[in-house]
Amino acid sequence: MRRLFGSVRARATLGATLVVAVALVAAGAAVLLSLRSNLIGEAGTQAERSARAVASELAAGTPYDKLSGLDGDDGPVQVLDEQGRLVAASEDLERISGTDTDRVKPQPAVKPSGDDDDDDDDGGEPLEAGEISGESVFSNGSATIDGDAEDYRFAAVGVETHDRGHLKVYAGSPLAAEHGAVRTALTVMLIGFPLLLGVVAAVTWLVTRRALRPVEGIRREMAAITQSEDLARRVPEPDTHDEIARLASTTNETLAALETSVERQRRFVADASHELRSPIASLRTQLEVAAAHPDLLDLDGAVEDTVRLQRLAADLLLLARLDAGERPGGARVDLAGLAREAAEGRTGVTVDAEPVEVAGSRGQLGRVLANLLDNAQRHARSAVTVHVRCEGDRAVVGVADDGDGVPEDDRERIFERFVRLDAARSRDDGGAGLGLAIARDVAVRHGGTLTAGRGPAGGALFELRLPLV
Repeated sequence: MRRLFGSVRARATLGATLVVAVALVAAGAAVLLSLRSNLIGEAGTQAERSARAVASELAAGTPYDKLSGLDGDDGPVQVLDEQGRLVAASEDLERISGTDTDRVKPQPAVKPSGDDDDDDDDGGEPLEAGEISGESVFSNGSATIDGDAEDYRFAAVGVETHDRGHLKVYAGSPLAAEHGAVRTALTVMLIGFPLLLGVVAAVTWLVTRRALRPVEGIRREMAAITQSEDLARRVPEPDTHDEIARLASTTNETLAALETSVERQRRFVADASHELRSPIASLRTQLEVAAAHPDLLDLDGAVEDTVRLQRLAADLLLLARLDAGERPGGARVDLAGLAREAAEGRTGVTVDAEPVEVAGSRGQLGRVLANLLDNAQRHARSAVTVHVRCEGDRAVVGVADDGDGVPEDDRERIFERFVRLDAARSRDDGGAGLGLAIARDVAVRHGGTLTAGRGPAGGALFELRLPLV
C-alpha cells in the first residue's frame, strides 16, 4: 500500500477522488431527502384534498352510500364515527393500515347522544354542525384495493354533521410516484457517481503528471549532476513563473553557491599546499645541510622558517574553523582597550579611542586588529593611526597608514585568500596573504563589515564596523 501511494501524483489523485466522493455522497443524500420530502408533501396535499371533499359531502348531509369519494379511483377512504367505528369505506377495499382502524367493512352506525354532539376528536375547538376541521393529521400506511397493494399517504379531517355527530374522514394518496422517483434518482446516482469519480481521478492524474513533469526533469538533472560531479551544470527552469519555476531557480542558485564554495575550497587547498611547501622545503634543506656540515647550520634561519610555518598553520586552522561555521561568543568586548593592547609595543602606532563595547569573541577580534596593524605597518612610511568611535548603532575601528594606499580596483581583491598585490607582499616580507582574508571573515561572523579605502594621509584606511551591544 505504501508503494502504491508513494508518489505525490498517486496521493493527490486519491485525495481529490475522496474529497469529491464525500461531496457527491453528501449532495446525493440531500437531493434524495429533499425529493422524498417534496413528493410526500404533494401526496399529503392530494390526500387532504380528497378527505376534505368527502367531509364536505358529509357536512352537506350526503348519505354514506351516496358519497362520491368511495369509488376507490382516487385512493382508499374511511369514515369513522365518534366511537371509532367504521361507518363507510371505499369499494373493493380489502386491507388497510396506518389509520385508526384496520377494518374495511362498515359497521352499523349508532345514533350519537346529545352530550357528544359538539365533541371534537381532534382535540381542537368544538365544531358547529356542518363545519369541517381546519387541521389535518397525516400518516403513512398501506392499502389493498381490488387486489392492488400500495403504500399511501393518509390525511385525517374531522367534520361535524347535523344528524350523525362528529365524523373523521381518512383519505389516502398513493406514494408510488415518490418511490419511483427516489428509486430512479438513486439508480442514476449509483451509476453516475462511480463514472464521475473515475473522470475526476483520471483528470487529476493527468493534470498532476503534467504539473510535476518539470519536477521530474529537475530530479533527473540533479541525479546526473550528482553522478557526474559536474557542478557547472544547471537544472532546467520552466517558463511557468510558478512554485516549480521558483524551485528550479533556487536549486540553480544553490548549485552556483555550491560550485563557488567547492572551487574556493580547491583553490584554498592548492594555495595552502603551495604556501606550506616553501617553508618546509627551506627548513628541510637547512637541516640536511646542518646534518652534513654542522658548522654551516643557519640556526636563525631555521627558527624563522619554523615560526613562519607555525603562523601559517595557525592561520589555516583558523580559516578552517571559520569555514566550518564557528560562531563567536556573546561576551562584551571593549574595542578601545583591545586596540590599545594590540598597539602596545609597536613603533609609530597612535591610538585615539573612546569607550565602545561590542559582543563577540575577544580573541578573534584581537586577531583582526593585529592583522590590520601588521598590514598597516608593512606599508606605512612612518605612522599608523587607530581610531575607535561610535556611529549610530555601530562601532567603527579605523586603521590608517601614510603609505601608498590600495588602488581602487584592488580594494576588494585584497580580501581574497593568498592574494599579494606587489613585491612588498612576498613570502619573506609580506606573509602568506591570509591576514586580511581572516580579518574580513571574522568581521562578517560578528555581524559586521570590513572595507578598504583611502586614508587622510593618502595611505590605506581599513574600517571595521560592528554592531554595538
